[in-house]
Amino acid sequence: MRPFVYEQPSDISDAVAIASRFTTNDDQPTRANAQFIAGGTNLADYMKLGVAEPNRLVDLNRLKDPGLRQIRVSEDGVRFGALVRMGEAADHAEIKRRYPVIADSLRLAASGQIRNMASLSGNILQRTRCEYFRETSWSCNKRVPGSGCAAIEGFNRQHAVLGGSDACIATYHGDFAQALIALDAVVHAEGSRGARKILFSKLHRQPGETPHIETDLVADEIITAIEVPALPWARRSLYLKIRDRESYAFALASAAVALDLDSDNVRDARIALGGVATVPWRARAAEQSLQGKKLDEATATAAADAAFAEAQPRQHNAFKIELGKRTLMRALLETRDMKV
Repeated sequence: MRPFVYEQPSDISDAVAIASRFTTNDDQPTRANAQFIAGGTNLADYMKLGVAEPNRLVDLNRLKDPGLRQIRVSEDGVRFGALVRMGEAADHAEIKRRYPVIADSLRLAASGQIRNMASLSGNILQRTRCEYFRETSWSCNKRVPGSGCAAIEGFNRQHAVLGGSDACIATYHGDFAQALIALDAVVHAEGSRGARKILFSKLHRQPGETPHIETDLVADEIITAIEVPALPWARRSLYLKIRDRESYAFALASAAVALDLDSDNVRDARIALGGVATVPWRARAAEQSLQGKKLDEATATAAADAAFAEAQPRQHNAFKIELGKRTLMRALLETRDMKV
């Protein structure tokens, strides 16, 4: 790991000011000389590998604003402070009762030790675990723009079948993000240009020709909160994760589902897919295919087909299409049968 300067500001404005001094308007957060750190479970790992090489770390853990560490549940929805730990949110009684898909996604995301360290804001900004991104001897457009994508012709079993491009097929590996995009979450951010709200669906960018530009954030912006609007029928929701082993593994395919039902007929559906896409993936075509229909095996199958209609498999990951369909079908039917 290369040497770096370590900063511990006490308020958000100081943290933003430090980042602003050592970055420019053109810097991407993941490539900036000054980068923010909270739990450190992702950035510290990539610094050790030589993938991330910031000259300065701005530790957010001493920021005084108590709202950064609070979970507020109301009739308007839920607001998570950016520094709330994954474990706190997963174990929160009202989150488990009102938004089980959120609690499920956090509980299944990592080991207990990591959940106790990792912040919610850091979790949604985690970077891919693509082997070619992590190993600096391989070409990777996300790590070194213009160098090529070794995964396309390499071993690509874990890679994305949705949202990829000729420049990048790296999978987004998070779980919590699938619940957030399904439930129309909003992210609050603050930087030198002021405070703003970002629809969670607009936060992450598909790779296109610029896979190194991963989010809509700029280098001196700090996420301060995540809000999920009130959705009373989100009590009928779950997150299903399929992986190579049951303990501490990333998804091969996953589905976040929330259903508004009249008997077995679908009034509204929210669906997001994980493990199969380059970004948190809202399956809107699948949602639309269910509207006004009785949810049974036939309509669940049709929804799954719609969700993967534009999938583009590579040599080793074609199995993800069928696995993803079966995962979504199972999640839909299990959500339908929940007792709420």
